Amino acid sequence: MEVHQARAFLTVAEELHFGRAASRLKMAQPPLSRLIKQLERSLGTELFERSTRHVALSSAGRALLEPARRLVEASEEAEQAVRNALTGETGRVRVGFAGASINRKVGELARQVRAARPGLMLELYSSQFSHLGLERVLDGSLDLVIGRWDFLPAEVDSAVIALEEVMVVLPASHPLASQSAVDMKDLSDEPWITLPGGVGAALQNRLNSLAMAAGFVPRVVQTAPDSWTQVVLVGAQMGCGISLDSVRDNVSSDGVAFSSITSEDRPLEVRMIWRHADDNPALRAVIEIAEAMFPDPRAEGPPSTQP
Repeated sequence: MEVHQARAFLTVAEELHFGRAASRLKMAQPPLSRLIKQLERSLGTELFERSTRHVALSSAGRALLEPARRLVEASEEAEQAVRNALTGETGRVRVGFAGASINRKVGELARQVRAARPGLMLELYSSQFSHLGLERVLDGSLDLVIGRWDFLPAEVDSAVIALEEVMVVLPASHPLASQSAVDMKDLSDEPWITLPGGVGAALQNRLNSLAMAAGFVPRVVQTAPDSWTQVVLVGAQMGCGISLDSVRDNVSSDGVAFSSITSEDRPLEVRMIWRHADDNPALRAVIEIAEAMFPDPRAEGPPSTQP
């Protein structure tokens, strides 16, 4: 039994009148009668008892009611599932993010997506630093990544969702730790603890450009796997590091001090990136929600660098 046959059978069963059933189905009565006859022949039994005065369900027809309803309902569910997928109401979006400094924004986005699109599933992947996150967007293993890049290839689209102040993090015992702002020239002899680099790694690039402007090459003694570890190593007096105000605000910072940089007034852009050619409606829905939640802050001007 096909879906259109089941739907026609149920309509006749509800009306017990071929004329009224044909009207509901927006078809002429003769084609409806032929459709029911074809169904009866395929099942090998009559589904209706007919006379010139009335139409009634046969015992076989009564037995067919529930299976026919389930078939029609399953078809309608399938059609609705496809419609939801096409409009981004359902689907899966794999989101990568760097770590603790972006946790809050990712949490806000996940809550808003769940409220606005409860049928849409977000899969979250942390520790996706700039170079790794970009690679995974390009190879299709992630749909959307939130991070910081100085360079993005043409295959990638992006939107700025936040601006962050670049800061230096020092051991609390450092002679400059009590200053609200420090000059990079005063740190030329310091050992540095960096985060993973790679193509477009904005924070590592910023350290290099700040050091170059101050007339030195940073002496890197260790690469930390994440911001939390970097802060711990600085607190252990292993060196100093370039970090962000978002790390200061989201990572436990006992034993360290965050200071502004006197020569640095360029905020770092936090972006979400995705493949330009990705036509996943669920991804587009998440991007729209994120852009509404985090409008481009550059329209409001850079954040203050005053302590």
